[in-house]
Amino acid sequence: MQQSLQFLQAPAMELQSLVQQEIEINPVLEETPDDAKKETDAEDWDKQIEELRAKDEEWREYFSQTNTPMPSYNPEAAERRQFLFDSQVEAPHLSDHLMRQLTLATSNSEMIRIGEEIIGNLDDAGFLKSPLVEVAQSAQVDYTIAQNTLDLIQTFDPVGVAARDLRECLLIQINRLGKSEELEAAMVSQHLGELGRKKYQDIARAMKVPLERVQAAAHFIATLQPRPGSSFSSDDKQNIVQAELAVQKSGDDWIVVMNDDPVPRLRISDTYKDLLVNNGHDAGLREYLKEKIRAGKFLIKCLHQRQQTIFNIATEIVKRQRAFFDQGVAHLKPLTMNQVAEVVGVHETTVSRAIANKYVKTPYGLFDLKYFFTPGYQTASGEVMSNTSVKDAIQDLIERESSTKPLSDQEIVKILGERGIPLARRTVAKYRSELGLLPSNLRRSM
Repeated sequence: MQQSLQFLQAPAMELQSLVQQEIEINPVLEETPDDAKKETDAEDWDKQIEELRAKDEEWREYFSQTNTPMPSYNPEAAERRQFLFDSQVEAPHLSDHLMRQLTLATSNSEMIRIGEEIIGNLDDAGFLKSPLVEVAQSAQVDYTIAQNTLDLIQTFDPVGVAARDLRECLLIQINRLGKSEELEAAMVSQHLGELGRKKYQDIARAMKVPLERVQAAAHFIATLQPRPGSSFSSDDKQNIVQAELAVQKSGDDWIVVMNDDPVPRLRISDTYKDLLVNNGHDAGLREYLKEKIRAGKFLIKCLHQRQQTIFNIATEIVKRQRAFFDQGVAHLKPLTMNQVAEVVGVHETTVSRAIANKYVKTPYGLFDLKYFFTPGYQTASGEVMSNTSVKDAIQDLIERESSTKPLSDQEIVKILGERGIPLARRTVAKYRSELGLLPSNLRRSM
């Protein structure tokens, strides 16, 4: 059961790795050649295994012979599998990248020890959030050595790494660009809060410089990297995704098409089928192969069931989200996993596992299956509208607003209310924040 759930939840590329591990530990399993019949029918497997068991009378000593034939080898399948593994280059980790620079920059054992401790305490953005004094105590080195090591690491790539806050991060980058004595450095050092709120007139007044000069400096600062470690992030969004399904128009209907190519096609090796029908005298070997064949048969059933479950769930999603496929994102309907689970005949948690990291190709682009599950609101006309569609409406309003007179959250509430979409101001603020959009005072251009 755990294996079945693991296969169901795994995305295509991870599934290939899991199946490959099973092939390596179970000798009776082999990949089906492309020109062979796909053996995934569960009833056929039951019939085959029962027939083999019926013929299981005796065994001959088979494995002890040096001329024992090995499972059939498919060079084309092996080449494709190796190409897949060779193609998936793991992104370098920030810690490894910095440690290589540290070992090249110094041979001092204490600096390397505290340096490793500092690097290990960096967050995903590349910032050192732990107090340096605590890091020094953990590594059992003098604070002065810790400070010198931190200064050294702050000269490494990516620029700004190991800073303790945003101000220090930006100043490191400004200093590296030779602007340590210029207005940009002074603005970051003395007026970072006002800079973030675009209070350019206040900064110009306080620093007694022209407003145009402050605006130019602000534009330069905006080009700096506020999260130097982000390029090394292990965020799932940076992983390559592969669509396991596609939704296509067929006449007046939308249909789901499974992409079975990423899913390995397996069968029980003919070599071990021959062993099962031949005579022998090794009871232990007989039980061993019975268990391996049973495990292989179950794995094939798991793969078949995985594909069928994902297909059934996707088909129900397409049925319920017909308006989305006909008219676009703005017409996405509210949908819960429980609604789909009841129709498909599985538990809600099974739906959650089945859609995890699964992508579908649609006429509107590539979507995560989770995208189609969203709560909603009832409009004044009685129509139910998903919160994704509401967010899309908010984003559209902001994209069309005047840059000199951006819409406030309350103004957006009023406009949506006139369209029959009742929302509270705090809900608009929440959705705007989730969309990564700034409040009106920070969207205003001078």
